[in-house]
Amino acid sequence: MQHFLQSVYDLIVETSTNLPADVRRAIRNAQSLEDKGTRAALSLSTIAQNIEMAETNVSPICQDTGMPTFIIHCPVGADQITMKRQIREAVAQATKDSKLRTNSVDSLTGANTGDNLGPGTPVIHFEQWERDDIEVKLILKGGGCENKNIQYSLPAEIPGLGKAGRDLDGIRKCVMHSVYQAQGQGCSAGVIGVGIGGDRTTGYELAKHQLFRSLDDVNPNEDLRKLEDYVMENANKLGIGTMGFGGQVTLLGCKAGVMNRLPASFFVSIAYNCWAYRRQGVVLNAQTGEIQDWVYERGSDQPMNEAAQPVAAAEASQPEAVAAAPDADESDERREIVLQTPISEEQIRQLKVGDVVIINGMMHTGRDALHKYLMDHDSPVDLNGAAIYHCGPVMSQDQAGNWKVRAAGPTTSIREEPYQGDIIKKFGIRAVIGKGGMGPKTLAALKEHGGVYLNAIGGAAQYYARCFKKVEGVDFMEFGIPEAMWHLQTEGFAAIVTMDSHGNSLHADVEKNSLQKLEQFKEPVFA
Repeated sequence: MQHFLQSVYDLIVETSTNLPADVRRAIRNAQSLEDKGTRAALSLSTIAQNIEMAETNVSPICQDTGMPTFIIHCPVGADQITMKRQIREAVAQATKDSKLRTNSVDSLTGANTGDNLGPGTPVIHFEQWERDDIEVKLILKGGGCENKNIQYSLPAEIPGLGKAGRDLDGIRKCVMHSVYQAQGQGCSAGVIGVGIGGDRTTGYELAKHQLFRSLDDVNPNEDLRKLEDYVMENANKLGIGTMGFGGQVTLLGCKAGVMNRLPASFFVSIAYNCWAYRRQGVVLNAQTGEIQDWVYERGSDQPMNEAAQPVAAAEASQPEAVAAAPDADESDERREIVLQTPISEEQIRQLKVGDVVIINGMMHTGRDALHKYLMDHDSPVDLNGAAIYHCGPVMSQDQAGNWKVRAAGPTTSIREEPYQGDIIKKFGIRAVIGKGGMGPKTLAALKEHGGVYLNAIGGAAQYYARCFKKVEGVDFMEFGIPEAMWHLQTEGFAAIVTMDSHGNSLHADVEKNSLQKLEQFKEPVFA
């Protein structure tokens, strides 16, 4: 199979850079359901624009390209050893070409392999079948949504929903709660795979396998079809919305599967996937390895966003689109504020939840490794008045040694909650940028020391990459590219204030309101 390696490489590039048509249709439908001018509508507009940019640029839709997971069906006698070796070669080449982020990290030392190869990565599953061709499927599921996976052991007491028994109605409560607990941290609106039964391992595998189904298919199991339809109808009544900003669409798809279990165990496993639902597959000629067909309809050139205006704060001609972003009462002022770093405490104290902030000037990235380091060490640069961006970018370097940002959306901020408040106090940071919000310790620090949390649009890696005009430098490359501290000249970076210096948190409000709405689904539905 002289073409197998190239075919797998092409599959990786397609999966990383071009959302399938069924996902695009779901996002277009979500756009049609949101009221114009709301945070949710603005976020979906940005998402749609990002999808087009990724396809045009042949660059990652989201900078977190996840754990590459392959499922291969092949005829009896196929050379699985060679195929596995060539899959690994294709992953390494795609990483070198900036189609995948360097995501394989030693669990004990934290060292990044730099090529996405290592024990357990990539994940490769082989299954034989009776057909003569080969099918290779791939899913790229980022860490933010992977962290919102959840497993329930029934019977259980489910927050907001009460007792869940070992029946379809108990399963229903688990699935509804799984959507609630994800909030905006998994880059909603998302898709969930539900695995019913099995053991703790196979239940999660079954759940993730459901994510390979098409969004518009119909479950042949009548009970599971009813469950899927119920969840799709009612999960969107929780009001969590895109990015957890509130809105009409929280879920784009729900797919459930079932397997037998032990009498003593009843697991319901949920695999949560973000809106950047990157999965694709190819059917290959078993003799040559050439691509014969694509498993899922490929994304088209049809514009995602024909009538929508971009968030596009970088362009002065579009201020009205940005100014319309915050949800507000008729009497509230809708504001767009441009800030140049370093930012003063006086400027920060004037901001409130709902304001759209445009940042120009120097911005610094920082994730888990950097936050841990800064707790006990000085910063290599002055962070007084600075904006720190929770981001692990995809970077490339030209022959002259100059770095360029290839993809740079926000990572989930809640992981930095143990550190963030202390670091704000220690260094005088004024703006923390990420996705999904942070907790009470950070909120208290923002109030005491004068800072804000800005929520960028999760997954919009191409949209934000264009805001970084120059890489001024980098520190801590020993942490690996995603965890290094990048110093970036920024122009027109737009995000929404969701936690301000007055003790207000949109995230806490949405979570409280969605819990109240969850409680309405406490009563039994399925006999």
